[in-house]
Amino acid sequence: MIQDSVPLELDDAFMQDPHSVYARLNAEGSAHRVMMPPGVPVCGGLPVWLITGYEEVRSALADPRLSTDLNRTDRLFAQNEPDRNKRGAFSSALATHMLHSDPPDHTRLRKLVNKAFTSRAIEKLRPEIEQITGELLAALPDDDTVDLLDAFAFLLPIRVICLLLGVPLEEQENFKSWSKALVSGDSPAATAAASTAMIEYLGELIERKRRTPTDDVLAALVSARDVDDRLTETELVSMAFLLFIGGHETTVNTLGNGTLHLMRNLEQWEALRQDRSLLPGAVEEFLRLESPLKHATFRCATEDLRIGDTEIPAGDFVLLALASANRDPERFGDPHTLDVRRPTGGHVAFGHGIHYCLGAPLARMEAQVAFGALLDTYPAMRLAIDPDDVRWRTSTLIRGLHSLPVRLNRP
Repeated sequence: MIQDSVPLELDDAFMQDPHSVYARLNAEGSAHRVMMPPGVPVCGGLPVWLITGYEEVRSALADPRLSTDLNRTDRLFAQNEPDRNKRGAFSSALATHMLHSDPPDHTRLRKLVNKAFTSRAIEKLRPEIEQITGELLAALPDDDTVDLLDAFAFLLPIRVICLLLGVPLEEQENFKSWSKALVSGDSPAATAAASTAMIEYLGELIERKRRTPTDDVLAALVSARDVDDRLTETELVSMAFLLFIGGHETTVNTLGNGTLHLMRNLEQWEALRQDRSLLPGAVEEFLRLESPLKHATFRCATEDLRIGDTEIPAGDFVLLALASANRDPERFGDPHTLDVRRPTGGHVAFGHGIHYCLGAPLARMEAQVAFGALLDTYPAMRLAIDPDDVRWRTSTLIRGLHSLPVRLNRP
C-alpha cells in the first residue's frame, strides 16, 4: 500500500528523543512518511520515507535501487521546490564524493583511499593517537567543571584526521566550527559560509601540496588527480572534505555519547575500570546504543519498490534510520540498556553494503584509546549536570550533544 497520511515532522522533540519516535513508528510498520524540519539546510520541509527496523534498514542499505547519486538527488530537490536553490546552502564542490555516488564512480573513488584506512594501516597510528590523547587530557583545565566535548572529544579526531591528511597543527583551529555549521548549522546562511570557507581552505591546501609534495593521504589524492587523472578537481576537493568531516564527526559523537551513557550507568564505568579487556566490546555497544549517525545519507528510489508492506514510488526520497535498527528489540535483547558485556557485532552504526564507513577502523581505534585514557586519568569523573538536561544537536544526520559538562575529580 502507499501511505496517504499527513507526514510526521522531524521537529526538535524528535531531535531530543528520536528513540521513542522510532519505537512507536516501528510498531506500526517499516516505512513511514515524514517531513524534514523546515529550517534544515538543503532538505528543509522535504517529504521523505523514513525506514525503521533492523532487517528493513540493513536490507535497504545494500539495495542498488536506492541511489545516493548527487546528480539524481539534486534534480529531485529542484522538482520538489523549483523556486528555491536547495543546493545553494551546501556547495556541490563539497558533496561530489563517494557517499553521493553509485558504481562505477563510487568504486573508482573508494579505491583511491582504501589502503589508508585498512585495519593494518590504522594500527600503525596507535602510538601517535595515544600520544595525542595523552597531550589533550594533560591539557584539560583544572576548573571544577569541564566541557568534555569542547576540550577533548572534538579535538582528538581533528588532530588525528589532520595528521593523516597533512594539515599543519596551527591551521586546525577552524575545523571544529566548520564541522558544526556544516552538519548541524543554525541556518542555511551559516552552512553556506562554512561551506565557502572550507572550499577556499582545501583549495589552497591542495595547491600547497602540488608545489611541495608531502607524505600523507591528501598528497596521494593530489597525485592521483594530477598524474593518473583518476578524479576531477571537484572530486579531489570533495574527497578531502569527506575525509575531514567523516573522520571527525563519527568519533566526536562516539566519544560524547558513550561517555554520557557511562556517566548515567556508573556500574558500567566501574566494570570497564576494573577490566580493560571489555573496552573493544564496550565501544561496539556505544555505537549500537547511541549511534553517532541517526540516519544514513539520503537515498532516492530509482524504481518502484516495496519495503515491508509499503510501496515506495520511483523518485521518492528515502531516509534509513540506523539508530532505529540498532535498538530493534527483534534483533537486540533489552535494546535501550547499556551493557558493555553484550556480545559484539550486528549493529549498523557504520552502515552496510558498498557505503560501509571507510573510517570504521580509525573510529574504533580512537574510541578505544580515548576511553582507556579517560579511565586511567580520571577514574572518578562524573557528570556535572542532571542527565535529563543534556541537549542534542539539531541534525537530520548525526546524533551528537551540544556539550558534555563533567567534573574530572582529579586523583
